[in-house]
Amino acid sequence: MSDVKVIVGGSLEQDAADFLDAWKRSDSGETVAASRVLSFDSWEGLSSVLTGERYRLLRYVHGHPGLTISGLAREIDRQYSRVHVDVTALETAGLLHRVDGGLHTTADRITVAIAL
Repeated sequence: MSDVKVIVGGSLEQDAADFLDAWKRSDSGETVAASRVLSFDSWEGLSSVLTGERYRLLRYVHGHPGLTISGLAREIDRQYSRVHVDVTALETAGLLHRVDGGLHTTADRITVAIAL
């Protein structure tokens, strides 16, 4: 299972410390699992990328991989132009990708950590 970790409200200092910690553990011979991380400065930043509609679209594609944008728009009964905008945003965030024109999710699970 592939995971994406989403961090909201972290700091550059903490990101650097986490990176250095993983580097040191790897350098000492410890196996360090590589994980993909998306970082947002604020809740508003996350919610502008992963809206409710985009989350539903992402879940649909996860269960029905390989659809084209037009096929997806028909399946979920939404306008092609809106689905295209949403797919582009999710591709830019690294949560969707295309293989031979068909859409696929890049993870099986998204874990969110919100710093207060």
